[in-house]
Amino acid sequence: MKDIVAADIGGTNARFARATLDGAGAPTLGVVRKYRVADFPSLQSCWAAFAADDGGALPDAASIAFATAIGRDVIKLTNSSWVVRPDSLADELGLAHVRLVNDFEAVAHAVSRLPPENLPLLFGEDRPFPMDGGVTIMGPGTGLGVAMIAYADGHPHVIATEGGHLDFAPLDALEARILDHLRGEFLRVSVERIVSGPGLNHLYRAMATIGHHRVTIMNDAELWQAAIEGGDGHARAALDRFCMAYGAVAGDLALAHGPHAVVLAGGLTQRLRDHLPRSHFHSRFTAKGRFESLMATVPIRLAVHDEIGLFGAAAAYREKRS
Repeated sequence: MKDIVAADIGGTNARFARATLDGAGAPTLGVVRKYRVADFPSLQSCWAAFAADDGGALPDAASIAFATAIGRDVIKLTNSSWVVRPDSLADELGLAHVRLVNDFEAVAHAVSRLPPENLPLLFGEDRPFPMDGGVTIMGPGTGLGVAMIAYADGHPHVIATEGGHLDFAPLDALEARILDHLRGEFLRVSVERIVSGPGLNHLYRAMATIGHHRVTIMNDAELWQAAIEGGDGHARAALDRFCMAYGAVAGDLALAHGPHAVVLAGGLTQRLRDHLPRSHFHSRFTAKGRFESLMATVPIRLAVHDEIGLFGAAAAYREKRS
């Protein structure tokens, strides 16, 4: 058994919990504490608040997931003033060892540890993850998170990716016009410009301009609520187009990683759980020409866990090798 601190650091909120790892590395989370990033000048000050609120001495090891790319000398969080220097972080937090992972890398670690009941089937054949081959993990949030689990003899190896930054490829005339419109704002349009939380608003405004519709300007949260509730027809049309793009991108990534299985994760996908089967998500996922019949069999599952980022950060922990 090993006790660590697990942390999930986003641009808006930071979550912390003690975690206990069993002999196989499977985590059990303790009390989860959440803090607004904007209320603290640094990770160190937020860590101190958690230590005070948790009480007692903290474990001397931690695994921390960040909503940004890892592997640089300096980590700068999006939408936050926090700056993290990996080489000095353990000393700054009073730890013997700290492991840093990308947030969707953590989600992939969580998926590799979740029991079947936390991975309900949405589409495709109900079969287990492959003994050998890739599983795509993805989900829209502030951006589009993408990771991969490569199985070898049944053992999972998590690979962080930046798949959300692939170029968006239109599949019909309307999407071609949407792409042209968004190029005027972004020049290069990645898939996460459309398949993400803010992406719904990009679609909504572009479709209004293209169709010469008068629409109510809403922030992202208001638009998602209006689209899911269905009271605003233009918002619902944008959501339908969002689901089509989401399915197409999921299919492309599955082909790139090996079409064995796909797991959708994150809060937005959970909100879409009832809508996705009624949308064209799956028809776009399978619309891959000569591979259409194969794609129709690929299991697409939903990852269900209230604290999947924290759980995954804990699952990602491993001791430093000397």
